[in-house]
Amino acid sequence: MTRLEAIIELGHWWQSPPGRYLLAWEQRQLDALVNDLFGFHALQLGLPQLEALRANRMPHRWLATEATLDDELPPVPLPPVDDALSTLLPQDSALVGNAALLCDFDALPFPAQSLDLVVLPHALELARDPHDTLREVERVLRPEGRALILGFNPASLWGLRQRAGHLRQRLGIGGPLYLPQAGEFIGFGRVRDWLRLLGFEVEYGRFGCWRPPLRSEGWLEHWRWMEGAGQRAWPVLGAVYAVQAVKRVRGMRLVGLARRRQVLKGAAPAVVAQRQPHAPQRAGARPLAAPAHGPDRILEMDGYD
Repeated sequence: MTRLEAIIELGHWWQSPPGRYLLAWEQRQLDALVNDLFGFHALQLGLPQLEALRANRMPHRWLATEATLDDELPPVPLPPVDDALSTLLPQDSALVGNAALLCDFDALPFPAQSLDLVVLPHALELARDPHDTLREVERVLRPEGRALILGFNPASLWGLRQRAGHLRQRLGIGGPLYLPQAGEFIGFGRVRDWLRLLGFEVEYGRFGCWRPPLRSEGWLEHWRWMEGAGQRAWPVLGAVYAVQAVKRVRGMRLVGLARRRQVLKGAAPAVVAQRQPHAPQRAGARPLAAPAHGPDRILEMDGYD
């Protein structure tokens, strides 16, 4: 399966009842997370059906994709933005669904340390190499910049049904998969470890969508009560997760001998009078009296008169 076919398959899956249910949860999470993130430049990588930056206040926001879809994917209805969240981007903005950049996610056309926010909604799952994509995100982010990552949770009922579907296909039983076939589902723990290796500090992590993996919208609505029960009883078994991490850059401080040398270098030199060595005296001898007439008297005593 080519990358374009994988993106189109995922886009069509978002049109299904479980896809719309999942996308609505992710939209609400992103609205709350990006609202209080400030800066100048923000970037969304992939998934044009999601308005990841609609509640953000940064003046420059872009949507980047890896393939042109040529109107292959219809828009997905999203929940309205919360009135309590301030936003400068209208909900019906031309940014939604229209890519401003066409590029590879492991070779972004931005200089190093130039972006304040990068959102990756399911971008790592479709990436050729998730490690290279994360390293590229770390390169373009400024110090204290944020990265938001959304992904499917393999350790969930949805992930279990997906693995059961793959097993049926290997055994020749057949049957459709519940989730999109393309891509590799990366667990929350692996993403957290990769972020820490790149110098990120994980600030926020949350799971969501605890309803059973059902295809019917009516049955999904019937199990609505599991949202509250799952959040209390089995929070890490949600079908999807959201991670927010900040890029930390450690500073350098002079310590020990190097710091003392720098301090002494800027200090004014102190004037110290040099003292002449005294000649040894015999025991019981009286010390010589100090001269009474200054330098002239000293010359006389030395025999220069």
